[in-house]
Amino acid sequence: MDTITIQIIRNKIASLIDEMHYHFYRSGYSTIIRESRDFSCVILDATGRLIVSPPMFFHAPVYRHLVGRILDVYGAGDIAPGDVFVSNHPYEGGLPHVSDMAFVAPVFADGKIVAFSGSIAHKADVGGTVPGSTSANATELFHEGLLIPPIKIRAAGAALPDIERLILANTRQPLLVRGDVTAQIAVTEMGAMRVGDLCSRFGAGTLTDAFAAILKGAADELRAAIGKLPEGTSSAEGFMDSDGVVMDKPIKLAVTIEVRDGLATFDFSHSDPQAKGPVNLRPSMVEACVFYSLIGSLGPRFAFNDGMRDAVRIVCKPGTVTHANAPAPVSNYQMVNLKLVDVILQAMAQFQPTRAIAGAGSSSALLINWSKARDGGSSMQYEIIGSAYGGGMGHDGTSATAAHLSNLHITPIEILESEYPCQITTFELVPDSGGAGRWRGGLSMRRAYLLLEDASVIRRFDKGRFPPNGLAGGHEGKGASFVINPGAANEQHVTASGRFEMQAGDRFVIQTAGGGGYGDPHMRAPEAIETDVAEGRVTAAAAARQTAS
Repeated sequence: MDTITIQIIRNKIASLIDEMHYHFYRSGYSTIIRESRDFSCVILDATGRLIVSPPMFFHAPVYRHLVGRILDVYGAGDIAPGDVFVSNHPYEGGLPHVSDMAFVAPVFADGKIVAFSGSIAHKADVGGTVPGSTSANATELFHEGLLIPPIKIRAAGAALPDIERLILANTRQPLLVRGDVTAQIAVTEMGAMRVGDLCSRFGAGTLTDAFAAILKGAADELRAAIGKLPEGTSSAEGFMDSDGVVMDKPIKLAVTIEVRDGLATFDFSHSDPQAKGPVNLRPSMVEACVFYSLIGSLGPRFAFNDGMRDAVRIVCKPGTVTHANAPAPVSNYQMVNLKLVDVILQAMAQFQPTRAIAGAGSSSALLINWSKARDGGSSMQYEIIGSAYGGGMGHDGTSATAAHLSNLHITPIEILESEYPCQITTFELVPDSGGAGRWRGGLSMRRAYLLLEDASVIRRFDKGRFPPNGLAGGHEGKGASFVINPGAANEQHVTASGRFEMQAGDRFVIQTAGGGGYGDPHMRAPEAIETDVAEGRVTAAAAARQTAS
């Protein structure tokens, strides 16, 4: 095919993904969709291979597993135009955790499947032992909610209401879940319809040939970039604070990277055995961490699609935390993703030192189930809590943002206070929280909450016991913390994820981890230190310690 046609079709798919994304967050009922934008929308080829990556990067490798399972179960002969499939199963569908629900619709042309439209989105509640379903201390998958293997929820364009009734019967938030599900199905069907229009405009053969060329081009480009890396082996390891259940036992994540003959191999076999608590990963999440870290280390011009799998080999040992066996719980997977990315990037620094970056903070989650909602509002408050990036060669880390992989949004104070019975009394950057270095780590954020009603609070976080690491002589960032009723007689410093029953009038303070520093702190430019102090990012006392010989 000619290059111009290939690029036109690629841009059409990228624009369609943007359109799907826009319509979904504008139609969502929950703050998870409207504010955090915890979802992805994609277009896939006839075998489920991703053509253009969505903003929510860690969903990108999931779709191939899901569509592959749909084709295994149904076969092409039992899939018809107008079908829509649903699944939230981490083991049968490859989903990150049970709260993420996926919808997939086939695209037909000339009587055969030529593509799929898909979406994945976090749901407010899918049952399980705790409100919001994302338990911090589940010990098996069944604690985390209703499990839906890949099944049809629309058949040849006709709704199958019993499936929706089953889903809504297993949620504490049926109005939110129904609204988000309806919007998600609509945007998935819209994506399928738009791809059908492209088939009519360009021809189905041209479209599928362009998909194949886009995938091959990405594989060739990545293979060529890997071929320019120095050959050799590099290993790294890191530790999570705990699994949320066995509190005194850190969880080790380990990788050995080998670059040889234009192929990059990532071996995670020496990671710890699968955990009792919900910090286990399915292969799709390990793949997301690998491709994110590899592409980020090689340079900004690479964009992931499933063609890149041909240039990379990933080895995981079944029964370990990076390849858990059912029914191991997985609801805290994102904290593991973020730590695994740190470990991979640390190992990649040997191959591409100019793109190396110190450890990042851990973007985390807060869930509040209110005993009494505001009038007309929801009782379920769910937030993504931002953290910080580590410093890298030539740049400081970014402050108070969702770190790595997700590109999620922090919910504004105005939304929280208008929709839920809480007040945000503090929202600020934390001075001195970024690790010192020639290039400073990003600052963490602090948020303080006053509860106006009784509530069950679930706080999921990491990197309190093991703060983000510095690199090349840089210092580690400040660790994460969670304090209940600070300054009161019943003050409680929480050291790990958990569920906490609180009353109206209680307060809590969330402080996320700061990014690690990069390079010798004594080599930081004096004008940069002066700016840090003037802007309140570093205190004068800390700056004096940094400049002392």
